[in-house]
Amino acid sequence: MSTMKAAVFVAPGRIELQEKPIPAVGPNDALLRITTTTICGTDVHILKGEYPVEAGLTVGHEPVGIIEKLGSNVSGYQEGQRVIAGAICPSFTSYACQDGYPSQDGGYMGNMLLPDGSCACHGYKATGGWRFGNIIDGTQAEYVLVPDAQANLAPVPDALTDEQVLMCPDIMSTGFKGAENGNIQIGDVVAVFAQGPIGLCATAGAKLRGAGTIIAIDGVDERLEIARQMGADVTLNFKKVDVIDEIMKLTRGRGVDVSIEALGTQLTFEQALRILKPGGTLSSLGVYSQDLTIPVSAFAAGLGDHKIVTALCPGGKERMRRLLGVIESGRVDLSPLVTHEYKLDDIVEAYDLFANQRDGVLKIAIKP
Repeated sequence: MSTMKAAVFVAPGRIELQEKPIPAVGPNDALLRITTTTICGTDVHILKGEYPVEAGLTVGHEPVGIIEKLGSNVSGYQEGQRVIAGAICPSFTSYACQDGYPSQDGGYMGNMLLPDGSCACHGYKATGGWRFGNIIDGTQAEYVLVPDAQANLAPVPDALTDEQVLMCPDIMSTGFKGAENGNIQIGDVVAVFAQGPIGLCATAGAKLRGAGTIIAIDGVDERLEIARQMGADVTLNFKKVDVIDEIMKLTRGRGVDVSIEALGTQLTFEQALRILKPGGTLSSLGVYSQDLTIPVSAFAAGLGDHKIVTALCPGGKERMRRLLGVIESGRVDLSPLVTHEYKLDDIVEAYDLFANQRDGVLKIAIKP
């Protein structure tokens, strides 16, 4: 067999299942036969044309699979071994990696110099180390080529199912990073805005970090119920209450120590800022498709000692090992987040369900 099925970005509004060649394996690569993958909110941004990728690119960035073939330089793994790789696949050789920001491997800011010395004035290209389904073919396919495999493959413990580990490559790593970036201390009051998959993982991460009170905000009661399973102590439906008033009452006017924004809208970002205590931290996880405005009053005119911290999903085999360990220990159960299952053949239908948020969907297990 020389070809495979793959979900390909064709144009804004169109992702199609097509036949593509199975990738050739270079010396530092690994070819995975995908057993389970999923659709992410970022994939929906791509589908809608809100985040640009090249036409013909295979989308998806969350792989669980079996090593089909290893490059000649890759050691410590075996063909036939079940593994995951992070959505972010850093090389660990770049300036960003060696500066302690492996997620930013490959990203740039401002006016970028091209190899010929000319300037490409495109502003920020938000790639970082995100290669799957962004600058190289992704995981919504029968096979995926993992670059820098030595640095990025993590073996899956035999006792864990694909569904149990499906959140590790992106959703769990991103959500936990929101809690980590907030530098949550034991006893802190933490508010998490939006209880989609990433927000739910941020809620779980806040509990693991030792938060004293976790406030989960969403507009869907079913998601708020899952948030309680993830560790939320208080749930607020923004369609039924004034979130800012309620949180200020709960904190006796003090504000929260940490707010985590997991949706990427002006409203949630502003609310997350308004409920911060002086010296508090806003940990931003949302992917923003429009410019943000920071109101002077919410920002205390820049005099409130606030911190605004952003994050891109941490990757690499050590990050994946740690997340797998948390799941294997039983401290977190993310299986309730997988609400639907589709065959790869039906991925266009799965995109329609996920993009339109019908039938209580959170995450869809896609099975080639």
